[in-house]
This record gives sequence, C-alpha cells and structure tokens, in this order.
Amino acid sequence: MATAPARPALPVISSEPVAGKRVLVRVDFNVPLDSSGRITDDTRIRAALETIEYLRRNDATVILMSHLGRPQGKVVAELSLRPVAEHLGELIGRPVMFVSDCVGDIAEAAVRDAQPGDVLLLENTRYHAADTRNDPDFARQLARLGDLFVNDAFGTAHREQGSTSGVARYLPSFAGFLLDREIAQLTHLVDAPNRPFVTIVGGLKVADKIGVLERLVERCDAILVGGAMAFTFLAAKGIHVGGSRVEDAAGQDLARRILASADDHRCTIMLPIDAIAAAAIDEQAQVLTCAVDAIPDDMMGLDIGPRTRELYAQRLREAHTVFWNGPMGVFECAPFAEGTRAVAHAVASCPGTTVVGGGDSVAAIQQFGLADRISHVSTGGGASLALLEGANLPGITAILASPQ
Repeated sequence: MATAPARPALPVISSEPVAGKRVLVRVDFNVPLDSSGRITDDTRIRAALETIEYLRRNDATVILMSHLGRPQGKVVAELSLRPVAEHLGELIGRPVMFVSDCVGDIAEAAVRDAQPGDVLLLENTRYHAADTRNDPDFARQLARLGDLFVNDAFGTAHREQGSTSGVARYLPSFAGFLLDREIAQLTHLVDAPNRPFVTIVGGLKVADKIGVLERLVERCDAILVGGAMAFTFLAAKGIHVGGSRVEDAAGQDLARRILASADDHRCTIMLPIDAIAAAAIDEQAQVLTCAVDAIPDDMMGLDIGPRTRELYAQRLREAHTVFWNGPMGVFECAPFAEGTRAVAHAVASCPGTTVVGGGDSVAAIQQFGLADRISHVSTGGGASLALLEGANLPGITAILASPQ
C-alpha cells in the first residue's frame, strides 16, 4: 500500500490571540425542529460549545453563523435560527443575542454594539441565495463583521459556499476545535488505522458511495455491506433476490468493479446471507426471514437477517478500527430495525477505535443510546465520506489559502 502524502497542518484558532477581536465563526446548527420550533436533537450545537466557550473566555466577541434547512434564498419563518439562539443561551448559561439578518445594516449594527465575551447568532445564511452560490459580494459582507474567521462546521466543509469558503478569502482563517478533531479522526482512518480495519457501509445505491468504496477497498481488511445496496451487490454476483431493490445494469457494473478491486487488494467484502423480507415498509407488515436467494418475487429484503447479524458482529469483535456509514435496513420501521441495532451494539462493544459518520448511522447510534460508547461520532456525513474518498474539501482548503 502506498504511503499517503503528508497533509498540510491546519491553523487552529488556539494558535492566534483573540482578545478584543471580533471572531466570525461558521458553525453547523442545522438541527431538527418539531412543528412547534423545539429542537429535537442538539448534538451539533453541543459539538460547537468547545470553540464558542474558548473564544468567549478569551475575551473575543463571538459572532456565529449557520444555515438551517433549505429555504432556497427566501425567508421561511419555520427555518429561523431564533430557537437555536435561545437553546444555545441555556447551554452556555448566558444570553445569546439573536440577530435578524446575517449581512447588511442590521448585522453590522449588532456587531458594532457587542462587547468582548458577547455571543451573537446571525439569522439563517441560506435566507440569501448568494450563500449557496458562493457570491463574492455576499462573502465580503460577511467578512466585514469580523477580524478573524473560524470554520467549525465540518458538516458543510465539503460545500463551496459564501459562509464556508468564500469568507475565508477576506479574513485570516482558522479551524475550530470540532473541525480540527474531525479531520484528525477521519484522516487517521485512511492514513494509519490499527488493523484489522473494518468498514460497515449501508444505504440505497452503490453509485452514491462509489468513490469512498473504491478508496476503502485499498485500505480496509473487510467491508460489511448492508442496506439496499447489498442487494445490488448480490444481483451483480448473479444471485436472484426476489423483489428487492436492485440498481440497473450500470449500478451492478459498479458493484462488480468494487468486488474485483477488493480481490486485487485482499479486502474481504461480506454480503448478507439472510434477510428480513416483506411486501411493503409497514409497521404491521408480515415479515419473512429467509436466505437472500429465497426472497419471494412479491417481497423485498428490508434488513439483514439473524445469521448475517452474527457474522457481522463476529467480524467486528475482531476489529481494531471500525468505520460505520449507513444503516443495515429500514431501521426507522420497527420490523426492520434489528439488523442496524445489532450492528450498533457490535460497534459499541468493539474494543478498538470506532468512528460513526453519516446522518442515519449517527441517528441509529443515538436512538439506541450508544453514542457515549463510540470513539468518535462525526457531525458530517457527506463531508466525512468526501474526506475518506480523498477529495479536497473547499472549507478546509480555503483556510489554508486565507490571508494570514
């Protein structure tokens, strides 16, 4: 295996004096809200607290910005960050000033009046379509609010947007503690994992994860496949999987390419040998446990079966490094949750380093109450896959290129 090239070290905000400075911080407060505007999962907010508290204790004026949902350049009341400001204030034990815009006179006046130690949260950056377009004028307006820029939003680091990479062109820029920790944990997986290194991959389509799969087969000892994509792999091997969801010929060709590459690199790809099948995704569905080649044509595989769960758990017990991205089945629906639950417990019981990345996998770990038994729970699904794939993340490269 070729040695990975040295990665340039990111400057971290702790290396720069911040007292008396206005520090503009991109956080990822894209949190789920219920119909009453109540935050139902504050994991991403808590993940940013270390950076926020560091800056506040060191007498910086902390100006936070984030997106929430997909308002597509319009003001959508249900996607306001006001409830997040209130919740953040409760977490840090002091008021957080909510600012009703992220650029322009309102934002500039609020920042001008703020004092060292104050924390402000600007309104949803995606109320402005210019953010997602990475419009230079929008980025310059944001930059006018700060003396320094800190990116602590790993979940958006793979996006080239005004509030993530654009603003870094105009301000000295640094990584926050969360961003720095995410990069360190994930790059270690591909650069120097303790072996055996086992990856668990689920999800709908092989095509969605082809880049990271191609990279992982070069570095892993085993890849355990679940979710709908498992049936595409099985079909690619000529196994009839009943009415299960299977990708078209192009998707199956990708699966065969991964299988061939795994053979070349002596990486074992483990596929389900049995499944939980049903005619529909329904809480009241009549389910059938059967071998993967015995799924009836009027049913589809919706979870891995008990024999597969045990095989996967055994492989995970032997691992020294584990990365998990993607559920084993439709775990949101009780009849098809046991495969994901079993894998979650196996990962949590692994004595080695365990990293979970991706919204559904993180949701499963939290749903089953196992997050505190995982070495690192990543806040960025798409960003974590892009980093493992070896792609350049605009939010990171912009820091390296910023004026210092």
